[in-house]
Amino acid sequence: MDDLAARFEAERGRLRGLAYRMLGSAAEADDAVQEAWLRLNRVDSVGNLAAWLTTVVSRVCLDVLRSRKARREEPFEAVPEPVSDADPAGEAALADSVGRALLVVLDALGPAERIAFVLHDLFAVPFDRIAPVLDRTPVAAKKLASRARQRVRGTTPLPPADLARHRRVVDAFLAAARGGDLESLLDVLAPDVVRRADAAALPAGVALETRGARAVAEETQVFGKRARFAEAALLDGAVGVVVAPHGRLVLALAVTVEGERVAAYEVIADPARLAALHVRLLHSNR
Repeated sequence: MDDLAARFEAERGRLRGLAYRMLGSAAEADDAVQEAWLRLNRVDSVGNLAAWLTTVVSRVCLDVLRSRKARREEPFEAVPEPVSDADPAGEAALADSVGRALLVVLDALGPAERIAFVLHDLFAVPFDRIAPVLDRTPVAAKKLASRARQRVRGTTPLPPADLARHRRVVDAFLAAARGGDLESLLDVLAPDVVRRADAAALPAGVALETRGARAVAEETQVFGKRARFAEAALLDGAVGVVVAPHGRLVLALAVTVEGERVAAYEVIADPARLAALHVRLLHSNR
């Protein structure tokens, strides 16, 4: 038993990373890994332990995802949770390591698509091993992963040079916002920048529109703590920002870039508007 426990512990980190990408919740990922341990203790012997554990964790995660769908608890159907400082450090670090934009995009996939994509594209599991998890043929599993891949990887009408420039400007804006650096914010904001926002994105009494680089920069210094939950992504084919504590989308910023500066951005918080957004990855290397 001690040897089995040691071998299981050697796999725990990989299994937790796998389950977190499938579920987007550290607590649920830990539960899935623990369930695999309990099931392991009920079997007489296992040939390929790593493969067996991968299959079991994946099946547990698939059941959880299907249960969510049956209860109609998809993230976009709920009123977004407020952004607060209560994000546990461990889960925040895990979300950062996986990529918040990736977690947002994965949440839009169906259960079988999500499992197939995570197993194949992120963990290089072959389709002949994915098929039994999903009760599908290898060909059907491959089609699920392909369909998910098309939904995850974004396309944009922007030429490559413009896409790179827009990404550079948005990343500079996020870096300045995270640091609360007024001068850096003023450098990246156009002099006549306009910030608009849904009422749900702002505290009571804050204007829905702010104009001018200094006013927007000073406001961003106050509300910029949200930027630590933010990551660049494609929103309806344009470079924007998702704000996703715990990997769940609560805000999106539609950004207008002119030259090397942010000319305008709109903070989207209304649940219906968030649900209508097509969020895609700018890259898929995680």
